Amino acid sequence: MSSRKVDPRISDVRAYVIDSKGVGGDYHDRADGHWLVDGAISTPMSLYADYRRSRTSWGIAVLGSILVEIELEDRTVGIATGLGGEPACFLIEKHFKRFLVGSDCRDINRLWDQMYRASLPYGRKGLAPAAISVVDLALWDVVGKLRGEPVFNLIGGRVRDEIPAYMTGIRPDVARELGFWGAKVPLPISPAAGPEGMVRNVEALAEYRSMAGQDFPLMVDCYMSLDVPYAVELAARCRSKGVDVHWFEECLNPDDVDGHRLLKERAPLERWTTGEHEYTRYGFRELLRHRAVDILQPDVMWVGGLTELLRVSAMAAAYDVPVVPHGSGNYSYHFVVSQPHSPFVEYLNSSPGSDEVSPVFGGLFVDEAIPVNGKVRVSDAPGFGLELDRRAANLIRPYEA
Repeated sequence: MSSRKVDPRISDVRAYVIDSKGVGGDYHDRADGHWLVDGAISTPMSLYADYRRSRTSWGIAVLGSILVEIELEDRTVGIATGLGGEPACFLIEKHFKRFLVGSDCRDINRLWDQMYRASLPYGRKGLAPAAISVVDLALWDVVGKLRGEPVFNLIGGRVRDEIPAYMTGIRPDVARELGFWGAKVPLPISPAAGPEGMVRNVEALAEYRSMAGQDFPLMVDCYMSLDVPYAVELAARCRSKGVDVHWFEECLNPDDVDGHRLLKERAPLERWTTGEHEYTRYGFRELLRHRAVDILQPDVMWVGGLTELLRVSAMAAAYDVPVVPHGSGNYSYHFVVSQPHSPFVEYLNSSPGSDEVSPVFGGLFVDEAIPVNGKVRVSDAPGFGLELDRRAANLIRPYEA
């Protein structure tokens, strides 16, 4: 047994901007030509012709990735990545750090509550919960390392030995070949293109269906770009053309809870999902209360971290609504492997053409889990099982408290 003295008090918190393309928790911080930024994808900004060609034209990755380190008095270090760039680093170093340094790292609920309550005047959605999320994930990581256990053991242990995964990208044929259980593709054309655009969307989804084959689940990500009538008509046209869609995802503005309820009323045979851009338990409470969606898809790097995701999960379990987190690599894997009502995970394909399996976080970690034959096995390594590869990223610490 090691004689090293264990001291759970936090001695320092460090927040870094990751100044390297394709590395870290901002999924969209990619080089030109990558399918995620320059592929045909309908977005809320597609309403404006100047911003249809590329998602980077309207600034989707302007914040960028960050890395947070939480160091204990005994020199144990927990790490996590996410997004938010310099603004998130400012919040962490200049605001949240006061609650963390000197505290017992195991008091995660208290630390989360203090960060959340302190940021209420300017937070609640968006940047503030994203910054809290990265700190929270680093806390879970350091507690796991302190105890010598994987995070999934800290939140209830395994409910399955491996996790089926679906692949998000533009190559559903590759997803099938690689053993994934399904594929999710982007809706290419904005409603701003009018009736012709609707026809082209149905044609594009028919082509994706042809690539995938008829007996392979195909999901469609609409990325907050539709309204209720358009989404209902799109679903009806796909059904009439024999284009089987397993679910339609994030069709509406995330704040339009009534709209999500209307989708289910007007097209009850379809599965409707959302949650990627919702924040904290309060936002998800409304979706659940209205029975507005069939699957919840919070992003653990944005929703408020693992601490808040567990609260959302508990509420969803009471409604028998599955929780399938958006992306997030190892962070989602540890959650899903421990949750009976989280039947599978998303693998967001980060390769430029979405045609090969590569680490979600772009080599930031030396040991990130990736799907093999379409399934993910979560290791028993302490914390989230991630070790930082400092050679893979240029880390810049813009602020210190």
